[in-house]
Amino acid sequence: MSEENKLNRSITLPYLIFYGLGTMVGGGFYALLGKVTGEAGLFTPIALLFSGLLALLTGLSYAELSSRFPVSAAEVRYISSGFDRPLLSRVIGALVILTGIVSAATLSVATIGFLKDYYQVPESLAIAVLVIGMGIIAAWGIGQSIALVTTITIIEVGALVYVAFVADADFSQLNHNWQQFVPTLDGDIWIGIFAGAFLAFYAFIGFEDMVNIAEEVEEPRRTLPIAIVVSVILTVLLYMLISFVALLTVSPEQLAQSNTPVAEIVKGHSWYSNTGLWIVSILTGLNGALVQIIMGSRVAYGMAKKGQAPRWFTSIHPRTQTPLHATIVITALILFLALFFPLTTLAKVTSGIILVIFAVVNLALWRIKRRDPDPGGKGIRIPGWLPLLGGLSCLFALGFQVWVLLVS
Repeated sequence: MSEENKLNRSITLPYLIFYGLGTMVGGGFYALLGKVTGEAGLFTPIALLFSGLLALLTGLSYAELSSRFPVSAAEVRYISSGFDRPLLSRVIGALVILTGIVSAATLSVATIGFLKDYYQVPESLAIAVLVIGMGIIAAWGIGQSIALVTTITIIEVGALVYVAFVADADFSQLNHNWQQFVPTLDGDIWIGIFAGAFLAFYAFIGFEDMVNIAEEVEEPRRTLPIAIVVSVILTVLLYMLISFVALLTVSPEQLAQSNTPVAEIVKGHSWYSNTGLWIVSILTGLNGALVQIIMGSRVAYGMAKKGQAPRWFTSIHPRTQTPLHATIVITALILFLALFFPLTTLAKVTSGIILVIFAVVNLALWRIKRRDPDPGGKGIRIPGWLPLLGGLSCLFALGFQVWVLLVS
């Protein structure tokens, strides 16, 4: 293996958009729709909209930063350029890798949970086979990995569209009862909406992973910003549509009590609907885990190139053109967490870490734009107040979570 080999630029805009969708549309939404409804009730679409807007604010910051700095270990470069604090950059880089590792472990455990609904399997062995299998695919090659992610993403999105079409949703109800989906100014209602929005935010995590494969994207300064914004907007629209369909088909109480809320929407239609959605649920976990392994290994590779991580991580396999050593280490850490920590703990840790990263990245862009607005630069350029708003919004969401934990 040679350290002079470079990553392969083979990802085009359509593949990158599907990759972005695949990082967000997945196990998070399939598992969390019921829990969000338990908090927000009939106002679940509004909770999802708030989560989507929070994601979009940060997504716009990532879009501009990716056009300014199209590199692996992207957040590390963003923080370095914004704050010029090497230690802060390393901490954020480590947190990004940790987020990918913990998120992949979360999805791996969730996937085995879906599998056990139909088959009793040895949990530890199943987790080991799943995680190692995803690690092998990630090391096989970025083209093959992205092709698999794209295929599964099409299946995931197609399943949600199928649910929207076959569900017994009566949209005519909206002509007479649309007021029930509009919240009043009651404080308890809005606390429920914000609590639901925080839970739903986990279903939007993932778009930030796109910037860390910048060195494998064709024309990254143009392609990355478009793909980030388009994938976030499509995800918001899809989630809101499915949540409306769910509420017009099943009562909020039924959704809140269901472990498989998406399947609940078409329950009783046919055996292949239930079985098909069970299979898709498993695929969402596999897809998410694969994406996180790819992301984590690329961040480790990028940091190592800058001397911020062990040089060993810069090793690129001459045939697959993937960072093999980084992929092996990331996979091993995911396996450890998946084997020894419960699902809920892993999910909560992921959400908390990502909000910290988003806040710091937004504030980094705000500082960069104050020094260098660069209005004529390639790619997207957003108003200077937007990253500040994005950073403050993330801090508010994190503070709200802490407040809820303290009063509960």
